[in-house]
Amino acid sequence: MPVPQNRGLVSRSLLRESAYRAIRDAIVDGTLAPGERLNDGDLVAWLGVSRTPVREALARLEQAGLVQTKPGRYTIVSPLDVRAVRAAQSVTSAMHELAVREAVPRLDTVELDAMREANARFADALRRNDAEAALEADDTFHRVTVTACANEAVTTVLDQFTPVLRRLERLRFSSLSGRGSVAQHDRIIALCAAGDVEGAVAATRANWQTLLPLLEAWPVSSEEPGSGARGGEQTQSRDGAPFR
Repeated sequence: MPVPQNRGLVSRSLLRESAYRAIRDAIVDGTLAPGERLNDGDLVAWLGVSRTPVREALARLEQAGLVQTKPGRYTIVSPLDVRAVRAAQSVTSAMHELAVREAVPRLDTVELDAMREANARFADALRRNDAEAALEADDTFHRVTVTACANEAVTTVLDQFTPVLRRLERLRFSSLSGRGSVAQHDRIIALCAAGDVEGAVAATRANWQTLLPLLEAWPVSSEEPGSGARGGEQTQSRDGAPFR
């Protein structure tokens, strides 16, 4: 069987995406802390890839606001920045409102049932204080309308800015402040099922605005890179290998 001519391109693309997602997830879940120094060699050893996909992943993460680089000096996980998170919240909320506006006339029974099932898993995760499962179920819930709206621009913007909110959402879903989202999701579903576009958009806006109060208590780091409480520590990856 002949080998496809673009096989190498596909492999490189998968490596880039895999490296990006692994580093992004480690930042979002706190494995890599705000202000943590990122060393190319350690990331290469951890991920088992060459330097090229690692550097491309870091450049993409810098564009998304999760990494900061000063050429010749350091690359670090971005410190917690209220302004950046607030901007990301505003953009993300607007994109989800647009997705709902465009999706409501297209939603069918299967998609509405998918939203209900995701919200049931979301509620169960919150009862078990499982922030990881809650985030996954919340993502699944909102992804239904994002997919249904079939607007690639919405997807592209959300892919860039949603990770910036993850550290905030993790805090929210680890506390009682996330419990109200179950009822808000139910209201969004009911309005979508009724074909009430404006009502569903307003309910979606209200749901995303529940993140705003957490910003008031959001800790901001003013320390130099690597000088924080973890600055002298060896940070462990999920498989136990040090990042630096």
